[in-house]
Amino acid sequence: MTTPGSSPSLARRLTTADAVLIGVGSMVGAGIFSAFAPAARAAGGWLLAALGVAAVVALCNATSSAQLAAQYPTSGGTYVYGRERLGPWWGFTAGWAFVIGKTASCAAMALVFAAYVVPGPWQKMAAVLAVVSLAAVNYRGITRTAQLTRIIVVTVIAALCVVLVVVTALGAVTSGPLPEAPGQVGPAGVLQGAAILFFAFAGYARIATLGEEVVDPGRTIPRAILMAFAVVVPLYAVTAVVLVRSLGTAGLALSSAPLRDAAVTVDAAAWLQALVVLAAAAATLGALLALVAGVGRTALAMARHGDLPRPLAAVHPRYSVPHVAEVAVATVVSLLVLLGDLRGVIGFSSFGVLIYYAVANAAALTQDPLHRRYPRALAVTGLGGCVALALAVPSASLVAGAVVLASGLLGRLVVLRRRP
Repeated sequence: MTTPGSSPSLARRLTTADAVLIGVGSMVGAGIFSAFAPAARAAGGWLLAALGVAAVVALCNATSSAQLAAQYPTSGGTYVYGRERLGPWWGFTAGWAFVIGKTASCAAMALVFAAYVVPGPWQKMAAVLAVVSLAAVNYRGITRTAQLTRIIVVTVIAALCVVLVVVTALGAVTSGPLPEAPGQVGPAGVLQGAAILFFAFAGYARIATLGEEVVDPGRTIPRAILMAFAVVVPLYAVTAVVLVRSLGTAGLALSSAPLRDAAVTVDAAAWLQALVVLAAAAATLGALLALVAGVGRTALAMARHGDLPRPLAAVHPRYSVPHVAEVAVATVVSLLVLLGDLRGVIGFSSFGVLIYYAVANAAALTQDPLHRRYPRALAVTGLGGCVALALAVPSASLVAGAVVLASGLLGRLVVLRRRP
């Protein structure tokens, strides 16, 4: 495996429990509080089918990522796997897709956090403040990131469980079909709904981007990825059922804050709405915390190989983190928060991350039997599913994602031609 020796290594400090919590914290974020509404608009009464498609594709991606991470336990995730198994161009494609997709995800997390906790005029500044604050936590070291993530994940899951139980037991039951609209029924609607819901699933392999910082990575990474996945999928399924039961597909499709609206159906339960706001704030901050760490470490790996500017490969001598990369990520995310809006970033993020996992599945198909832990059929299904869902994202997100992805590839070509 190619491992440039000019950049110092990161410290191995994360246990299996830490890695699982980072993975869960990356998934139980803005997606569970925001993605179900646009997915319902796309899939209508087939929302649960769309969730099932997204879960199957995510499971296939998780198994491919797990067996690749066991063979290549270093920072960078599929950027490294693509380079090693398929070649530098495929590695760059994965890394660039991850960076642009997850940078958009960071902006989405910050915007959802601000939408839940502060009045409209102050939302942008509150979102930027959240980005800067959590980047400062990451700057001080990965163990601090894991410690804060542990607190956030436990708080969010406990709050969500209370909300779901109370809404199921005491909330009103609503039903009704989604109004007819072009593209909202049939296979196309299910695929678009699945592509949107993939945004909520796409954090499980964040563990792989931390491969250089976990203890015994060959054993820890595969276990942690699948354990995080096993926690989150049932939680999403139950949440989807409760939302459809309490709001109906039409009400869910029109909601800007589905879980809060579901809590409103419980009479005299203002405390439940407050709990939803608390859970949303904690979940989005937890996911943002892990996302900034993951994007920073992918940028570190790309910079080590010269695919991004070399200064991004710097590792802090005291805190053992890619501090230059994390400051750069926080700066770009802050700009996206100030200039963009939530509606555009979810589809854009899903497109980039689906391309990233398509490369992961393709790389997994080239592994020899010694390193293959799961049937090849899972990687084949994951590859086909990623391509199909990437093409199914809303058209504006598809065009924007394709343009930015192509711009990165063209930029790399220009740089390579100018090098001696």
